[in-house]
Amino acid sequence: MVRSPGLRGIIESIGGRTQAATTTAVKSLNLQVRAGERIAFIGPNGSGKSTTIKMLTGILHPTSGSASVLGFNPWRQRKQLAYHLGSVFGQKSQLWFHLPPMETFFLLARIFELEEQAWRSRLAVLVDAFDIQPYLHTPVRKLSLGERMRCEVVASLLHRPSLLLLDEPTIGLDVVAKATLREHIRDANLREGTTIFITSHDAGDVEMLAERVIVIAEGEAMFDGPVAELRRRYLRTKRLEARFAEPLTQAATSTLRSRPDAPWRLVAFSEFSVTLDLDTSRPEAARDAMAWLGDQHAIEDITIAEPPLEEVIRIIYEENMKREI
Repeated sequence: MVRSPGLRGIIESIGGRTQAATTTAVKSLNLQVRAGERIAFIGPNGSGKSTTIKMLTGILHPTSGSASVLGFNPWRQRKQLAYHLGSVFGQKSQLWFHLPPMETFFLLARIFELEEQAWRSRLAVLVDAFDIQPYLHTPVRKLSLGERMRCEVVASLLHRPSLLLLDEPTIGLDVVAKATLREHIRDANLREGTTIFITSHDAGDVEMLAERVIVIAEGEAMFDGPVAELRRRYLRTKRLEARFAEPLTQAATSTLRSRPDAPWRLVAFSEFSVTLDLDTSRPEAARDAMAWLGDQHAIEDITIAEPPLEEVIRIIYEENMKREI
């Protein structure tokens, strides 16, 4: 509902005189996912990611269109579908805060109606795979965030789901904990063929866990394909980093700044290093950049690589914002 600001708006809303505003969260979105795929579903805030996931899990009913998840209609067969889904939410825990993880595993085994011997055998495999034996009988409130998230994933995999939904699974984790969790999730996919569907703003999650990326904006898919193709389509630069044996002189630094026509863009520089973005549409970019840098000082080391995935995502978001304007 849309109402006027202030007291007048409050009075109008009480009298039922406000106007209804309709927002289309998801438009013509057509997705097909193969069993065992690892998919990243990314987009800016408000792009329709959460709404799509809620429809695929049966939480929301779409006003039009259809969906089939593992052979079930999500909003008509939500209970049956739940037995085949696993979910991990970085900001919402399914573990009982004051109880050890083992108690939650026991409860989940009852909820999913698992046989005693079967779930205990399954748990033993997961405990070993995710290395959580030391935490099984420690209250969740005493675990670190990284330890808790590993237990969260084990809880979601206990009933052997065919589809694992991950929503910001590494949010708040340090670099080591992120790498560990990503490795365990990837191994679960390779070992058991579990389909992974992840939403994340962390480019590292996308790069390490996904083989296919779907970029959504304003409820529509802007891109659907391999990570490498995403880079190729949206990246028009390569990143060159050079280290020098001697400090850069003031004259060299000034020259570096005064080359607006150069086939590169200065990203950063320090006393002993320079970082440039090369324009890949100009074949001479790398050759000219290395020749120019070599004229300044003796180069100790030089690397040319693809920019980080964060740069790709930034470009996509900026292009979408320009279209909105």
